[in-house]
Amino acid sequence: MPETATLPQGLVAAIRPLDPAAPWIPAWRALGPASAIPNPFYGAGYALAARDAFGAGVRLLIVADSAPEAPGTRFLAVWPFRVSRRRWGLPLPLLMGWTHGYGPFGAPLLDGADPARALAALLAAPRALGLPPRLLLPNAPADGLLPDLLAARGIARAAYWPHARGLLDLSARPPEARAGYLGHLSGQRRRRLRRARTRLGAAGAVAFELLDAPADLDRALTEHVALEAAGWKSRAGTGLGQRPAEVAFLRAALADLGAGGGVRIARLRRAGRTLASLILPVTGSEAWVLKIAHDEAEPEAAPGIQLVHRLTEAVVSGEWAIDRIDSCAPPDFALGSLFWTERRTIAHLLVAAERDPLFPLARALERAREQVARMRLVGRHLASRSARSAPAAPASASRPMTAMRPDRS
Repeated sequence: MPETATLPQGLVAAIRPLDPAAPWIPAWRALGPASAIPNPFYGAGYALAARDAFGAGVRLLIVADSAPEAPGTRFLAVWPFRVSRRRWGLPLPLLMGWTHGYGPFGAPLLDGADPARALAALLAAPRALGLPPRLLLPNAPADGLLPDLLAARGIARAAYWPHARGLLDLSARPPEARAGYLGHLSGQRRRRLRRARTRLGAAGAVAFELLDAPADLDRALTEHVALEAAGWKSRAGTGLGQRPAEVAFLRAALADLGAGGGVRIARLRRAGRTLASLILPVTGSEAWVLKIAHDEAEPEAAPGIQLVHRLTEAVVSGEWAIDRIDSCAPPDFALGSLFWTERRTIAHLLVAAERDPLFPLARALERAREQVARMRLVGRHLASRSARSAPAAPASASRPMTAMRPDRS
């Protein structure tokens, strides 16, 4: 399998490893902010920071105007991927876009000057390089520019696990209309928010902070990790403090993004103590919710909800001059849609890179895989509801079962 191939129109396709010392890293960095579809998670700084924690087997599919190592090369498309050989239990390989717990968006980086040309070259690249001609883009936009470009080329595709996640989008609103953005909140919701804010401030003044200085970001991340360590995630063994590789990744990502103004940490503080914290990568006028943590000692004050409310107020008032915030929330996660009325439709997109006689089979197999997974989710949900509605066991009978649970041993 070649690592470099020539494409029509004088372009070059290449496969390269995630190598922070590669001479073409500046070309990748330049494409990120110029991409037609912003995606901070596929930008060079963020992706390289994630390499050690999540990048095993990941390579880059690159389209450029010359070989990546050539001086002055310009990248037109970048897509990190893995080869999946037997996703459906059959020897029918495909390319899977890189995704992990901190990568909630899967659109490839495409040259903003001519995204149609960039996408066409990206889809031609697999065959030129001897790769499977079918791509799975996880957590990709199901409407907007990417699907439009695919449709314009007549590309065979199918969507799986579609869902709409909360989005704050002020881009179509003039400044005078932004101030009323939160007018959709009911009177009852407003009263509850006021009561919660009063409770939160009963022990002292609560400050909303939006940090962007690299040194401040590093200290704030340490406090964010400590906040998680004091909550249920730590008790369940899933807190950041118990996953040092992920903390190292976040620290490296915040250092890289922070050096170029590409990340913020929003937080609520009282008497020198963090009550809630949000990590937000930024691409131009759009921010992305990466992580949220809050103090669980004051549930009635709902510090996490208070932080999202204060952040929304900061954006609609112009205190933070951005237009959009993507909640990056999974399905059925309400926090992103409590205050934000717009939606971004997300799905896993299976795409035929070029004419592929086996694509109908791949499409059917992926649909069957989705249906089986949905049935399992329903089964787990019903089992959970049944367990919650069952009568409580006598205390004497419950203790041995509790003691035998692995997370309690």
